[in-house]
Amino acid sequence: MGFKAKRLLQLAVAPMLLLMSVIAFAADGGLSSINMSPGVTEVGRQIYDLHMIILGICVVIGVLVFGVMFYSIIYHRKSRGVTPATFHESTKVEIAWTIVPFIILIAMAVPATTTLLDIYDNDEAQLNVIVKGYQWKWKYEYINEEGDNVAFFSNLRTPQAEIYNTEAKGENYLLEVDEPLVLPANTKIRFLVTANDVIHSWWVPQLAVKRDAIPGFINEISTRTADEGVYRGQCAELCGKDHGFMPIVVNVVSKEEYAEWFANKQAEAREVNDLMAQTFVMDDLMTRGKSVYERNCLACHGANGEGGVGTAIAGSTVATGGVSGHLDIGINGVPGTAMQAFGGQLNDVDMAAVITYQRNAFGNNMGDLIQPIDVYNHKKGQ
Repeated sequence: MGFKAKRLLQLAVAPMLLLMSVIAFAADGGLSSINMSPGVTEVGRQIYDLHMIILGICVVIGVLVFGVMFYSIIYHRKSRGVTPATFHESTKVEIAWTIVPFIILIAMAVPATTTLLDIYDNDEAQLNVIVKGYQWKWKYEYINEEGDNVAFFSNLRTPQAEIYNTEAKGENYLLEVDEPLVLPANTKIRFLVTANDVIHSWWVPQLAVKRDAIPGFINEISTRTADEGVYRGQCAELCGKDHGFMPIVVNVVSKEEYAEWFANKQAEAREVNDLMAQTFVMDDLMTRGKSVYERNCLACHGANGEGGVGTAIAGSTVATGGVSGHLDIGINGVPGTAMQAFGGQLNDVDMAAVITYQRNAFGNNMGDLIQPIDVYNHKKGQ
């Protein structure tokens, strides 16, 4: 065999050997930086097994086809004195290359169909959770049969210092939140996924869950949680400039721990309802308002109200102007800008606190004291 023929054979065989080594490396089902992960759910393992079956079939087909092709090129070349055969089509060959691919497709379709049916099986869920995407956060609402629902927002918790490279990045950089989604173990969960503004995509690879969140539509997907643990994901749709700041964290806990957590969340909701009827002093509103500002406003308006992505709060005409106009922007946002409508994201207590904070912090010192009832009346009067 000549040098060129040997080199051609090496180039043909090397990719095949590499692909086969990848399969051997990932065949144990463990985590791999090359191959996909089987996840922790039954459906996730089915998807992984299907992936490996189809990949194996494709590798076998590739090896056979390229093997025959390169064998023909090397051993039936002109330099070896081979005379090309002249023949018309063969009925037997035509039948063979029609029937064989058909059989292969059927062999692939059976496990694929079974897995798809399991992926889209949303019946008999034991817990329903509404997932709503916002730029750039997630809202979770647990639908309780007794009518006492629990809802909260999940925001990025990674410090600004890490984002702007003034501190070393943590282990879970851009994959940590202030309020994770908490789910009970060994429970079938149905997610109802939608969005408030633009198209998002709720994706948690280890739970084998991925569904587009589209404004005005509700998409369903379900999973059966298995092992207790913390599972992380991200928005998988390019939803805007800060798309990378929209992580997902799911804590799967024991059913007893979940019941305790859910009861505490219900108590917090009742506490907020009780606070709605109270009148607060300045110190209380400023303390609460600072916490709300750091959680929801700091990324755009700056730690000292100096602005950035958003306009400055310090000395702004909004924060030093009429209270009604300030409330209107906080509740309804500013169309066509990054300023979102927070009326549906913050309860009236938090809205009153953050508006009070903005009007009295950063040197504004307006002396205005906004109460929850003021926010309620402003919304009612719109």
